[in-house]
Amino acid sequence: MKLWKAVAIVFAGYFLFLTLYVTIELTKPINISEDTEVYIPRGATFSSIAKTFKEKGIIRNETLFIIIGRIYGIERKARAGYYLFTKEMTVLDVIKKLLQGKILEYTITVVEGDSLYEIAEKLSKINPDFKDKLFQLAYDKAFLRSLQIDAPSLEGYLFPDTYNIPKGLDLEEIVRLMVKRFWDVYDSNLMKKTKKIGWTVNEVVTLASIIEKEAKLDEEKPLISAVYHNRLKLGMPLQADPTAIYGVKRYKDGVTKKDLRNPSPYNTYIIKGLPPGPIACPGLKSILAALNPAKVSYLYFVSRGDGTHEFSSDYKTHISAISQIRGSRVD
Repeated sequence: MKLWKAVAIVFAGYFLFLTLYVTIELTKPINISEDTEVYIPRGATFSSIAKTFKEKGIIRNETLFIIIGRIYGIERKARAGYYLFTKEMTVLDVIKKLLQGKILEYTITVVEGDSLYEIAEKLSKINPDFKDKLFQLAYDKAFLRSLQIDAPSLEGYLFPDTYNIPKGLDLEEIVRLMVKRFWDVYDSNLMKKTKKIGWTVNEVVTLASIIEKEAKLDEEKPLISAVYHNRLKLGMPLQADPTAIYGVKRYKDGVTKKDLRNPSPYNTYIIKGLPPGPIACPGLKSILAALNPAKVSYLYFVSRGDGTHEFSSDYKTHISAISQIRGSRVD
C-alpha cells in the first residue's frame, strides 16, 4: 500500500508539474516582434501548420502545440485562409483563433440595383486587378455555362447581399459565391412559376432588373411590373428610361431626350420587347414582382418626384397626370 501511495504521489506530482508547465506555455506571449499574417492552405495537416507557426515565430514548442492541437481537433476545425496574429496574443489565443476559424475577410455589400460597374468598383477595393478581370469573366460564355447562366453576361446574377470574402480568394471563386446565392434565392418554387408563365429565367431577371431601377418603393413594384407585362402583351415598347442609358452612363446622372434615342440593343425606346439581358442586379422583391404583376390595366406611370408614381391606363390620362405633376402643359 505504501508503494502504491508513493507511486500515486509521484504521478500526482508529475501531473501537477505537467499541468503547470502546459499552463505557463499556453499563456506565454507568442514569439513575434510585430503583427504577422500566416496563410494556412486548404488541406494542410496540423503538423505542417505547427511547422509554419514555428518558422514564423508564432510558437516556441512545436511538439506541445501539436499535442494540444490534436486534443482540441484543430486539424479538423481550422479553416484555410489568412490569419492575423498580434504581439499581445498568447499560444492559447492562437489555438482559439484556429478553432473559431477567424480568418481575415473583406466585407462586400452588393446593393439591389447595382450593376456590374458598381460591383467591379467594390471588388477593386479587395484587389485593383479584379475590376478588369470581372468584365473578362462576365462575358466568358464557357464560364457562364458552368454557372448555369443562359444570358449575355453576369449582369443581374450577382445577387444583392453582404458577403464576407476570405482574403486570398480568387475572383472566380468570389463570383461563384455570389451566383450560388442567386440560385439559392431563385429556388424550385420560383422556377415553377417561371415555367408557368412561359418565360425564361433570363427574361424574368431582365424585367426584374428594370423594375429594380424604376421602383423606389417595394409596394409599387407589382404595379410597375403590371405596366410592363401589359405593354408586352400589346406589343408596345417598354420605354423604360434605365434601359436607354445602360452601358453608356450611370443612372444617377439622369436621362436626357438624346439618351432615349441611343441606338443600343438594350434601349427599350428603340427595341420592342425585353432587352437581351438584365441591366442591374435585382433583389428578391423585384424578381417576385416580375413573376407576379398586379392585376391592373395600367400602361403608363410617371414619377411624382417623391419616390412614388402616378399610374394610368390610357395615354390621355397619363398626359394629364404629367401636366399636373410638372405644373405645365405637355403636348
